[in-house]
Amino acid sequence: MLGVIGGSGLYELEGIKVLREVYPETPFGMPSSPVVLGEVEGKRVAFLARHGRDHSYPPHLVPYRANLWALREVGVKRVFAISAVGGINKLFQAGDFVIVDNFLDFTKRRDSTYYEGKFSVEVEGDDEVARLLREKKVVHIDVTEPYCPQIRTLLMKILEDGRIRHHPAGTYACTEGPRFETSAEISMLEKLGADVVGMTGYPEVVLARELTMCYASLCVVANPAAGISQHRLTSDEVIELMSEKEKVLKGVVRELIVRLSEERTCGCENILEGAEV
Repeated sequence: MLGVIGGSGLYELEGIKVLREVYPETPFGMPSSPVVLGEVEGKRVAFLARHGRDHSYPPHLVPYRANLWALREVGVKRVFAISAVGGINKLFQAGDFVIVDNFLDFTKRRDSTYYEGKFSVEVEGDDEVARLLREKKVVHIDVTEPYCPQIRTLLMKILEDGRIRHHPAGTYACTEGPRFETSAEISMLEKLGADVVGMTGYPEVVLARELTMCYASLCVVANPAAGISQHRLTSDEVIELMSEKEKVLKGVVRELIVRLSEERTCGCENILEGAEV
């Protein structure tokens, strides 16, 4: 089953047959919103609002571990995340879609792993994730290719078919927030190769991989980043841009749900092989 995580400005999915809502309490606390379980043309889907339905969770306090674990508990094997970002690459215009393929992490105080050795939380289950946690293993996953190539390839096809302006690759720089970045920070990130900047892409991507889930992220450039933009940055313009793109985004999500093959050909489910110490 595909799990969809909605970011700023996307708090629910329309056009799906809602079956039920669950609000699972996980070993890592409560998720930021109920998980909506639904169906589109016979395909099952789960939806979770990253910031909560009323946008009450700032980026540095989103319960990322609980969110991904809650999706796991309802049977999600693949995650598709949507995020608003600032544009660093000067070729990226406001409103462009970006299928990111790498990231830079500049967060400071987020729980970014499930596997904490002797401090690991014990969970029920008999799969590899549960075993590693139960046996208090230290785990180092590979993130050479952090985003699922199978989902990314399909996203490119969907955006091309829809003639939606997009960039098929890009490096996402994740900062701590909740403040916007300084112009000096953006200049640094540009020199390091970042194309877009946001506050929520990490640790979401690595947590999903630690649970052997496929993970892909579609970013929407809401505005030029600090120093690139010629005006003061505001949250209003982010929400306004996401509202403008809402219909297109929901169409992309629907196409992804319908067209995504049940067979996983990417190898993401094997990420824990050779990872334990």
